[in-house]
Amino acid sequence: MLILASTSKYRAELLNRLGLPFDARDPQIDEPELPGEPSAERASRLALEKAEAIAANSPQAIIIGSDQVAAVGGELLHKPGSKTNAIEQLKRMRGQAVIFHTAVAVVDARSGNHHQAVDITTATMRALRDDEIERYLEADQPLDCAGSFKVESLGISLFDSVNTDDPTALVGLPLIKLCRMLRQCGLSVP
Repeated sequence: MLILASTSKYRAELLNRLGLPFDARDPQIDEPELPGEPSAERASRLALEKAEAIAANSPQAIIIGSDQVAAVGGELLHKPGSKTNAIEQLKRMRGQAVIFHTAVAVVDARSGNHHQAVDITTATMRALRDDEIERYLEADQPLDCAGSFKVESLGISLFDSVNTDDPTALVGLPLIKLCRMLRQCGLSVP
C-alpha cells in the first residue's frame, strides 16, 4: 500500500502522474518554526514527520511525506490565505530571487527504512507592476499556495527564470527524486 501523507490536492495530482494506486491521509502534525532552523532542514524535518506520523499506524505501507519552505531575502513565505496577503507577498517578491526548498521523505514501514531528499528551486520574479499582480491574482486565485502563485498555470508568466533539477518540485512534490526512492523500496516506476 502506498500512502501520501498530505491533504494537498497539488501533491495528489502530481503523484497521480506516476500511475500508482495510493491513499492520501492527513498526517495531523504541528508545523512549528524552530528558531534559527535553515529552510532546507525545516522542509526535511517536516516531510519526515508527516511520513512517520502515518507510518505509526500503517505497518505494511510505504508512506510519502513532503514539505516546501519558500523564502525571499531570508523571510519565509507562507500560504497567503487572503488576497491582501497575496498582494503583499508578490510585491515583496517582485524583481527578487525566491528560494524554494521542497523536501520529500519516503518511509517504508515494512522495513523501517526511510529515504529523504531536498530539491532547491530558484525562481526569479519579474519586476511586476501593481496592475499585473491584481490581474494575476484575479485569474489564478493562488491563495492556498506558498508564494501566492501557481507556476503550473498562469503563474509561470510572473517569472524571468526558474532553475531547478526537478520541475515538479516547485508545485510541491519532486517526482524525479520520489521515483528513485520508490524504486529503492521495491516499487516499479514505471
